[in-house]
Amino acid sequence: MSSYCYRRYVSRMFQNFGKLQPKSKSERHDQEPGLSCNSHKLMLYNDIIAPSYLGGFHMLPLGLRALEKLTRLVDYEMQAVGGQKIAMTSLAKENVWQKSGRWELAGAELFTLMDRQKHKFCLGPTHEELITNLLSSLSAVSYKQLPIRLYQITRKFRDEMAPKYGLLRGREFEMKDMYTFDTNKETALETYYTLCDAYDRIFDRLGVHYVKASGATGIIGGDLSHEYHYLVDIGQDSILTCDRCCVKMNKELASEDGQLPNSCQLPATECELQERKGIEVGHTFYLGNKYSSIFEATYKNQAGENIEYCMGCYGLGMTRILQAAIEVLSTEHNIRWPRLLAPHQIYIIPKKDGTRGDEYLAQAEHLSDLFTQRPQLRGEVVIDDRMTFTIGRRQIDADRLGYPYIVILGVKAMESTPLYEVIDTAKGQTIFMSKEQLLTFADTIETI
Repeated sequence: MSSYCYRRYVSRMFQNFGKLQPKSKSERHDQEPGLSCNSHKLMLYNDIIAPSYLGGFHMLPLGLRALEKLTRLVDYEMQAVGGQKIAMTSLAKENVWQKSGRWELAGAELFTLMDRQKHKFCLGPTHEELITNLLSSLSAVSYKQLPIRLYQITRKFRDEMAPKYGLLRGREFEMKDMYTFDTNKETALETYYTLCDAYDRIFDRLGVHYVKASGATGIIGGDLSHEYHYLVDIGQDSILTCDRCCVKMNKELASEDGQLPNSCQLPATECELQERKGIEVGHTFYLGNKYSSIFEATYKNQAGENIEYCMGCYGLGMTRILQAAIEVLSTEHNIRWPRLLAPHQIYIIPKKDGTRGDEYLAQAEHLSDLFTQRPQLRGEVVIDDRMTFTIGRRQIDADRLGYPYIVILGVKAMESTPLYEVIDTAKGQTIFMSKEQLLTFADTIETI
């Protein structure tokens, strides 16, 4: 396929560059309304998401590209540890949730509906019931087939009383949920820590500082749980951390008298405990046989006996990770993405020139073709072909949208030995490169 087929032009993108940007906090009067969540504001005003209803948002092209990249990263790590991808129904029958006792326990947050035959259903916020019911319907699963590790990345629903902060607390969200089935507690815990290691790799590759904390099990159940948090002031969880004694825990786990857990080996006067707000972006649970016993989900052991599975479940808030990372990394006016998730990696700006504008644009197209001949950069290069705008105006737009690398074709790019201005937006660094240097640099850009 010819490389020009991979050309992307700003003028043809589904994006409203003319949208009026909101005032900054310093520009607003005390009583003047404004979004208190910076990432929500940035994603709305830069056409990453668009509101549909209170707590529901459309993912626009740039947002969906970033989400698809995160999906590929998660798919890779889940399948690297033996995960097999499935897709379960969003609708679950009432009797399945009644069987686990969670129909009433979930309360008003559970979206419920009734079909024309008067059968009640819920829109799944999670799928422990459905997956365990599925496994219980399978006959003669041998211990030799275990462990079974099934996961999905699908839309989930929760009737939030007060949705806020965009994708961070909405009524619809994308979630990765894995469910594992082992022979006994020992092997189930091996699976549990294998999945925790996989989560560590995912968050390490995203490059956003996170905290892995002991967590509460809540209505999911089980007796072992870890949470992954991005630490930001708008977070709704309180995380207690001490670098000296290595305590990292959700405040919910603290005992009523406020004492530290037994894992802290320092005297209270020496423990440097700090409380930080965090956004939960991942959660792991060791479930034991809580669900397998209810649904009589069993496998056959070496003696041919039916034995209940030992289970675990593992969630990642996909859309929440996307916005929470933007919340952590961005400035008040400019989006900053985890570099791996940026919708496009390179943004080319050819010089506005009344007489040679076509030459600059043709040079930008040629450079784009050279970039996209590299398989990892196909679809990753955008040409700003708004040739009536100055370089400075277009650079502001590129910086605001968080393109990792801006390549400017100015006067020096048309010289006999061309030089290209390359801006690393995350680092705020500018360097001039020859064509050979630029293409060598392009080979180092990691994509997924």
